[in-house]
Amino acid sequence: MAKYILFDTETTGANEEDRIIQIGMMIVHSKNEIEIFDELCNTEIPIKIEAMEVHNIVPQMLEGKGTFGETKSYANLLRYNDSENYLIAHNISFDLGMLVKEGFENNFTLIDTLRCAKHLFDDMPYHRLQYLRYALDLYKIEEKEANDLGITIKAHDAIGDVLVMKLFLSKLVQKVQVIYPTINPMVKLAELTKTPVLIKTFKFGKYKGSDVSEVAKKDSGYLIWMRDNMKDLDDDMRYTLDFYLNNN
Repeated sequence: MAKYILFDTETTGANEEDRIIQIGMMIVHSKNEIEIFDELCNTEIPIKIEAMEVHNIVPQMLEGKGTFGETKSYANLLRYNDSENYLIAHNISFDLGMLVKEGFENNFTLIDTLRCAKHLFDDMPYHRLQYLRYALDLYKIEEKEANDLGITIKAHDAIGDVLVMKLFLSKLVQKVQVIYPTINPMVKLAELTKTPVLIKTFKFGKYKGSDVSEVAKKDSGYLIWMRDNMKDLDDDMRYTLDFYLNNN
C-alpha cells in the first residue's frame, strides 16, 4: 500500500547556503495509522534574523541537537523513497531543494499542494497555505485534528503547517473527485503537480490586478522585461509569460 508523506521544513534562510533546522512530517500509512515527526536539527550555517522573524527558531534551541542526517525524519525519507509512495509539500520545489542539499536523491512521486491549489482553486486570489487555512475554513476544524494527532498548532511552525496541509489535501482530493470522477485523486494531483499553471491575473507590479492576456496585448514589452530581468520568477509565471509572448 502506498505511503503518503507530508512534510515541511524551516531553514536558516532562503539562500543557496542555507540549510534545514526543523522538519515536520506525517507518514500516512492508512486513515487510522499516522506517524508524526517534529524535529529540530543543528547546522553550521547561522540562522538569518529574517528567518528567525518568521519561524521563531533561535540558535539556543538547536544546541545539542544532531544534524538533519541524524533525524528520524530523514531515516524515514530514505526508507520509503520509492515511486509507489508520495512526497507532499506546499511549494515542494523549495523543500525538496533543501533536502537535496542534505544529499537526498528523490524517487518519490511528488505532489505540490501549492501548484494543485492554483489549478483547482483558480478563482482564489492567493494560494499561500495560511490564506487557504482561512479561506476554506480549515481553522475551524484544525483544533480537533491537532488534538487527535497530539500536535500543537503554531503558525509558521513545520508540524503546524503540515497539519494545515493535511486538511487542505483533503479539500484537493474532494475537488478532484468532483472534476475528474473516474481518475484516482492522488494520481491526478501528481499529474497536476507536473503541469505548469497559466496565470490569469498579475498579483504584483504595476499591472497588479490586471489580466495577463490584456497586458500582453497592450504592453508585451513589460512581459519581455519581466522574463529577462526578474530572476526570482517561479516556474508558473515563466510559463505564463512565454505562453503569451509566443501566442500574442
